[in-house]
Amino acid sequence: MKQNVLLVIGFTWPEPASTAAGNRMLELLDFFGSEGYEITFASAASPTELSLDTQELGIRSRSIVLNDSAFDIFIKELDPEVVLFDRFLTEEQFGWRVSENAPDALKILDTEDLHSLRKVREICHKKDIPFSIDAWMQDDITKREVASILRSDLSLMVSTFEMQLLTETLKLDSNLVLHLPFILDKIEPEAQEKWVSFGKRSNFVCIGNGRHAPNVDAVLWLYKEIWPLIRKELSKAQVYIYGAYMPQQISELHKPEIGFHIKGWTENANEILEQARLNLAPLRFGAGIKGKLTTAMLNGTPSITTGIGAEGMHKNLPWSGVIAETTEDFVHEAVGLYKNEKEWNAAQQHGVAIINKFYNRANLSEKLSRKLIFLRENLRAHRLENFIGSLLMHQTMQSTKYLSKWIEEKNKKM
Repeated sequence: MKQNVLLVIGFTWPEPASTAAGNRMLELLDFFGSEGYEITFASAASPTELSLDTQELGIRSRSIVLNDSAFDIFIKELDPEVVLFDRFLTEEQFGWRVSENAPDALKILDTEDLHSLRKVREICHKKDIPFSIDAWMQDDITKREVASILRSDLSLMVSTFEMQLLTETLKLDSNLVLHLPFILDKIEPEAQEKWVSFGKRSNFVCIGNGRHAPNVDAVLWLYKEIWPLIRKELSKAQVYIYGAYMPQQISELHKPEIGFHIKGWTENANEILEQARLNLAPLRFGAGIKGKLTTAMLNGTPSITTGIGAEGMHKNLPWSGVIAETTEDFVHEAVGLYKNEKEWNAAQQHGVAIINKFYNRANLSEKLSRKLIFLRENLRAHRLENFIGSLLMHQTMQSTKYLSKWIEEKNKKM
């Protein structure tokens, strides 16, 4: 009997040690591996020193090229049962080739987050104007991303807020999207017993990849406005900034004399967070859910963040820390929670409840497994019900396909 084959088309080679997106991909690879799939990971990007070694996981790797029909031959020979697109840009580039050369393959889009939501929020922030759903709906990148979701058989959404945007605001068929946040182990009592206590912890941490614009803005806000006021209240406090690929404008903020330390990449964020008393995530724009915040919860470290930071992560449960929007509130809440052991312990337990209820590996794995079985058994009927998706596959709607063919022919003449 032929083993089920999964092809993952990666926007990048995953970096679990430096990005939440890399961790997310590793979670999905682990899931499909546990389901017995033979996995091939392909990407047109170049690997880095921090890229996952797929061979150690028994996963085949393949470099592919944009706008090149060699991919058509490759996927025909592979003949996958499932194709997983890593972010909508890979579906845009390779989705039509998958449909033409592996038409029976189940096409899954892992959005990571709604890139359009993050981008429009960033634009509004830079222009100093309020973000609105109308602005998001009118932007071209939103139309491209939603078209990609409609062309896919299933899109995985990490955020409850983004699920609501798609199904309630845009009225997308709920059968096309599945809420699947990070797939994490439960926090068992035995793990909690090993956590470092309030009294033995000290100082603050702030974690984020330097190539991610919301993280860079968060560190700048922290340095310019928030930290001077925290330091005024806690004169001996230190904050340590961790993250790969820090740009020069962040590296230059290293000022030990004011307790502001730029540390750069750390191989193990858990070791950092388990010693810190508080995690700071002053995010003013962004989308999806935040790996830095779930990792903090897994280590019993409360977080001070914004509504954007906690968005779509905890539904009706109390936050694991405090949510604050203004500089003054952020400082007040950070200083207050830093000093208050009783509230700190309560915040820690809120994190346990959030992880165990919404990020439970066993529950989420079963949920995804059931959905895949249903779709593979009913794929034809599922696609018939998705008329808009089939409409977008019509030749008059496939500008990316014909642009790709034009680029390929142009490259041949060079």
